[in-house]
Amino acid sequence: MDSLIVAAAQALAAGDALGALKRVALRDDGPALALRGIAMAQLGDLVRAKMLLRNAARAFSSREAVARARCTVAEAEIALVSRDLGWPEKALETARAVLEKHGDRINAAHARNLQIRRLLLVGRLDEAERLLAKLDPSALPPAARASHELAVAGIAIRRLRIKPARAALTRAAEAAGKAGIPALAIEVRDAAHILDVPAALLIARGGESLLSLDEVEALLASGTLVVDAFRNVVRSGGDIISLASRPVLFALVRVLAEASPGDASRAQLLSRAFRARHADDSHRARLRVEIGRLRAALEPLAEIGATTRGFALTPRAKRDIVVLAPPVEVENASVLALLADGESWSSSALSIALATSARTVQRALDALAAEGMVQSVGNGRARRWMMPPVVGFPTALLLPGPLPSD
Repeated sequence: MDSLIVAAAQALAAGDALGALKRVALRDDGPALALRGIAMAQLGDLVRAKMLLRNAARAFSSREAVARARCTVAEAEIALVSRDLGWPEKALETARAVLEKHGDRINAAHARNLQIRRLLLVGRLDEAERLLAKLDPSALPPAARASHELAVAGIAIRRLRIKPARAALTRAAEAAGKAGIPALAIEVRDAAHILDVPAALLIARGGESLLSLDEVEALLASGTLVVDAFRNVVRSGGDIISLASRPVLFALVRVLAEASPGDASRAQLLSRAFRARHADDSHRARLRVEIGRLRAALEPLAEIGATTRGFALTPRAKRDIVVLAPPVEVENASVLALLADGESWSSSALSIALATSARTVQRALDALAAEGMVQSVGNGRARRWMMPPVVGFPTALLLPGPLPSD
């Protein structure tokens, strides 16, 4: 390999994209095209970067399997950054296997880390943890080690294991410092900031208070009866009753929990759960039916008793009842949670990450855009959605995925 290619590769490894381009900008051979593609990706021109990497893969002969696999891995990273979640997973796994077979363990580990990061985005934490267990970070260079520790922290945060998350972010900061890449250090710093800002709103006995992720973790482990408005479940310690598919029942139990230790009036229940401004006999009959269903659903953890005004929620053991809600409650919060990472998303990628229909996601985006909370750029298939990165609370709890104790 000639000296210009080596110098350009060293510049890219140090985060100097312009320095790399100065050395290979006028060359069209495979190695130069690949380095130009990576440099353009670092500069933010992802469309041009993908084209250059595909041209590079075609420029390498079939005997240069490792070089072609590296191009595939680089293209997969660009797809991840641009939130192209429909990019073929099998292509990345095939490239990773080729790199592993030929002894390129560092790039194979990078490919594995990309697989883990994609699984994190779509909430498949169990799969991400299984892949992470197969990866030995001890031999990784500092930049790759920092990326690995960010993935470890991402899983820990979503599992609400805050102490391991802090430890992983400390190791990531040390590795980023050794790598000397400013963008990587900023990414680690921003991830660490999530742990120190309000993560949830606690509603109990008529009062409200903000909680950090550490405090949320402690609350969920305390045995308190928690009505969790992030995931629409009722839980106490390891006992979890999901009402995610029964929104009316969850709305009822939330009103009852907010009124605890007192009772909630029938008017409150009808207004919040059924959005009925003027209740009639049919509404009252439906309320009785839904309360009956809620009693049956919550039977292991709590009971619902009738009062003169309405109904009261009482836990079976002597424990407090609280509501855990987002610090700022808006409709379509799950869409905002994904957009809050500062990246631009396509509606199809949001649909994959949220495991819902593209039509539902598009309606949510249109509603948020009408309120000025998100904006789009581009048209047709190139259209991307984003929001200003100024959200004052972390979004980890809103991202799709299983509960910490699942």
